[in-house]
Amino acid sequence: MAEPIALHPLEKKLLSKLSGQMTVEELEKACGLQEVEIMRAVLWLESKKLIKVETSEEELAVLKEPNFEFPERKALKQIAEKPTRFEEIDKAAIAWLARKKWATIENGAVKITEEGKKAERTGDELLFEKLQQAKDNTLRTADLSPEEKEALKSLSARPKVIAVTTKSKRKISLTADEGQKLMKQGFSLEEEIAQLTPELIKSGAWKTAKFRRYDLKAPSPKVFPGKKHPLQAMIDQIRQIFLEMGFTESKGPYIESAFWNFDALFQPQDHPARELADTFYLKNPAQMKLPEKYVEDVKAMHETGGNIKSVGWGYKWDKNAAKKAVLRTHTTAVSARSLATIKPPAKVFCLGRVFRNETIDYKHLAEFHQVEGIVADENVNFKDLLGYLKQFYLKLGFKKVRFRPAYFPYTEMSVEPEVYFEDKKEWIELGGAGIFRPEVTEPFGIKCPVLAWGLGLERPVMLKLALNDLRTFYTNDLKWLMESPQI
Repeated sequence: MAEPIALHPLEKKLLSKLSGQMTVEELEKACGLQEVEIMRAVLWLESKKLIKVETSEEELAVLKEPNFEFPERKALKQIAEKPTRFEEIDKAAIAWLARKKWATIENGAVKITEEGKKAERTGDELLFEKLQQAKDNTLRTADLSPEEKEALKSLSARPKVIAVTTKSKRKISLTADEGQKLMKQGFSLEEEIAQLTPELIKSGAWKTAKFRRYDLKAPSPKVFPGKKHPLQAMIDQIRQIFLEMGFTESKGPYIESAFWNFDALFQPQDHPARELADTFYLKNPAQMKLPEKYVEDVKAMHETGGNIKSVGWGYKWDKNAAKKAVLRTHTTAVSARSLATIKPPAKVFCLGRVFRNETIDYKHLAEFHQVEGIVADENVNFKDLLGYLKQFYLKLGFKKVRFRPAYFPYTEMSVEPEVYFEDKKEWIELGGAGIFRPEVTEPFGIKCPVLAWGLGLERPVMLKLALNDLRTFYTNDLKWLMESPQI
């Protein structure tokens, strides 16, 4: 009789012996199969909704050292035979002698007590003997008497001797619908061929053999093909988005001068962000060369505001401070360098690592990635900035984008874009943007508006993958890398 669904021989064997509700151990004996074969058949049949599995936990006392000798019993015999000094007895035995009140210590000598002289086998010793005689040196704690349970507490103080563990107990039975229906219809137990071999073909036995049906829904091992790291996948995705929007990629060095990292962006030399608390300053090299072509204009902008309607910062600009070598703290340093080379109209972006002197925790890293974009054009304005940002985030996969006012030292007007995460049901700020101030662009001969924006890379990836710790990206957890979805 042809069964309505494909069944493996192990499944058929189990079903043929399944009566009422049976444990895995009972099915092993009834089917003559090993536990691993039974569990494999159970998994398959459960996925086909032919059987149901009820799981319960049972506590077991397991003897780990069947040949263990109680040190206090051995010491008791020793002190009963002759006076014994404290240092002549096993220290573990001393503690148990005292706990059981079998001996006392007086002037360095260990003396037996009246309880010690009358000491019979204690409850933990009797339980130990019972475990020695039990199958697999194991007893269910539910089967122990109240006295034995108290003895188990004492015996459990010797973790190298005994362990109390839990074991899952499974009871298997047919489901009321699919399982019962199959059993009423019946199924064939005759031998079936699962694979066509050269021998079957040569002998001609295949002509009369019955072939097992191929089950397309049978569970199969998970396969983890090679794929990009989530961060690299996001980097490639963002790069493609910018290229599609007509941008040109720009790159810059990790080791940067304070001039490009701070001064060129009109950040005053006494700004807190330039302190050691936020910035990695280098010893070798300690200084970098400055682009002399722009030094005087940047200096004038800081001190007096240059030739534009600005008052600058009103302090004496220090050229040596601008020469200091730092690990770049943002990719905006690359945008600053781009201002010195582009000819408007131009659209430039940068993807790269940056470094901050941060205390590392679940939301802060000393090394991470940033993304920058600038648009220099006579005809762009703040509305164009919002349009570029909205289009960028929509292409990145965020369906809802909004903006709120913000402040940044080198842009005016400034804004922070926010995207809505459906999973968290909240708006998340992912970056900063604005129009570069003239104090930033004028020293490089840029007279037109320059739109600029940037965002951290790790944070949106972390949110997309529902992670709670930025460090996950850099721990090289192979299990996480294999199972994380492709962005």
